[in-house]
Amino acid sequence: MSEPIIADVGASVWKILASVGDVVDDGGVVMILESMKMEIPVICEGGGTIASIDVAEAQTVAAGQLLATVN
Repeated sequence: MSEPIIADVGASVWKILASVGDVVDDGGVVMILESMKMEIPVICEGGGTIASIDVAEAQTVAAGQLLATVN
């Protein structure tokens, strides 16, 4: 079952650290968002395999927007 990773705040995607197919541990950082010059790590809760990355670096995202999915 796929689990969505959602943006908590409106921000810019600063750096994507995981790729589709990567195995991420519980608490692993998938990407880093930037908002108001603060870096915000996006954490994978529960761990799993990255099924999709739904944003690109430098893209602006809204709070609640889908960033990635994990199986």
